Amino acid sequence: MVINYEKRDRLAIITLNRPEARNAVNGAVAAQMEQILDDYEADADLWAAILAAEGPVFCAGADLKEIAAGRGADLSTKRGGFAGLVRRERTKPLIAAIGGSALAGGTEIALSCDMIVCSNETSFGLPEVKRSLVAAAGGLFRLPRAIGMAPALEVIMTGDPLPAERAYQLGMVNQVVARDQVMQAAEDLAARVVSAAPIAVQHSRGVAVRAFFEDDEALWRASGKAFQANAETEDYKEGPRAFIEKRAPKWKGR
Repeated sequence: MVINYEKRDRLAIITLNRPEARNAVNGAVAAQMEQILDDYEADADLWAAILAAEGPVFCAGADLKEIAAGRGADLSTKRGGFAGLVRRERTKPLIAAIGGSALAGGTEIALSCDMIVCSNETSFGLPEVKRSLVAAAGGLFRLPRAIGMAPALEVIMTGDPLPAERAYQLGMVNQVVARDQVMQAAEDLAARVVSAAPIAVQHSRGVAVRAFFEDDEALWRASGKAFQANAETEDYKEGPRAFIEKRAPKWKGR
């Protein structure tokens, strides 16, 4: 399997497993990622997921051997886009756990996740222009949203790497830790997400991810719809009840 998929209570662990190819994306990776995300979204018992990778490199982007062989179209899926992920419409949280470098398509995969935990050894970047290529998997517009236009244009137009600490300072990364602590830090972050009411998390995420490309009026409407939809759940009643009774809430996800 080019991707390992594990379920731990409320948490899904998705692990790229092509370390011999620096976890580069081929057709099998894209197809399997789409299937895994289908399962994750459909499984009511899963409330958060972590995307990690085996080996020293998180993801080197597209598998150039596949492209050279004329199979470049296989690196994307109809619903998910590149790697079966970058254009995927999701409702549930996805946290990237990055130990090594994540360049080119690897950066674009990271940017398609909701939060990022990385090591102090990690480098991001879109080096495509150094090879007369264009980053076409979302990086050219997601990076400016994540770190601001001026630093993003520097990364995009020079092709130079963006070190982990700088990415953290600019707001792209949630946590930077030692390499051997990345997965634990990501699991701890996921545990904090899972401790919240899952449907409320999903509705809140659904509004927040639209913040940079919709106007305030549309976002007011979306917020109102999210509030109303959440108010119809059992968990909506459980939250205040648990507070009054001075106990931890028991979320049902419905």
